[in-house]
Amino acid sequence: MTYSHEVERMCPLTKGPHHGPAPIPEEGAWVKAYEIKDISGYTHGIGWCAPQQGTCKLSLNVKNGVIEEALVETIGCSGMTHSAAMAGEILPGKTILEALNTDLVCDAINVAMRELFLQIVYGRSQTAFSEDGLPIGAGLEDLGKGLRSMTGTIFSTRAKGVRYLELTEGYITKLALDENSEVIGYQFVRLGKMLEAIRHGAEPNKAYADNIGTYGQFEGAAKYIDPREE
Repeated sequence: MTYSHEVERMCPLTKGPHHGPAPIPEEGAWVKAYEIKDISGYTHGIGWCAPQQGTCKLSLNVKNGVIEEALVETIGCSGMTHSAAMAGEILPGKTILEALNTDLVCDAINVAMRELFLQIVYGRSQTAFSEDGLPIGAGLEDLGKGLRSMTGTIFSTRAKGVRYLELTEGYITKLALDENSEVIGYQFVRLGKMLEAIRHGAEPNKAYADNIGTYGQFEGAAKYIDPREE
């Protein structure tokens, strides 16, 4: 350790209070975090790239400072989806400090890692007050049926109004309109469940028909339109 001349000339004084860091909530316990291995929790971070063309939701399950599970969800950028595939291989097994200082390929994923790190080291995780936290694999619960990310895609213009394209329930196939051409309901296909049924041997047309649903005042509407064609 090298000290400046000014410090060398100072007389030593005894430090008084030494109570360590303030405790933070981690998986149902109050923990004084001194090292990375003292950090545990399941939480999320949202990131974006410099031109803000896309965004990433990163969910990590950290146990004793080590990432045991990662869920990477992206939207808006084709390159980011491929970067997410690489990040998914990179993250598990690293400490959260390693991950913070690792190039996760995409700016948005790197920013999500930064935001997540800040939350988890300050005790703001989703599992802060959940005893023993969540088991490895909890990230799958954030996905919809058929393990498909829940997305919302809505397009609208002043001239032609709104088009619902995809919502939590699934892929929108029809919009129901009233006499004033206002949207009062929609028909959707549960893509995750449909593809799951096909993978398990169901005939595709039957799987499609079995996973059609409606929402709102769909029945008896004045008019129906295809939001992608009309």
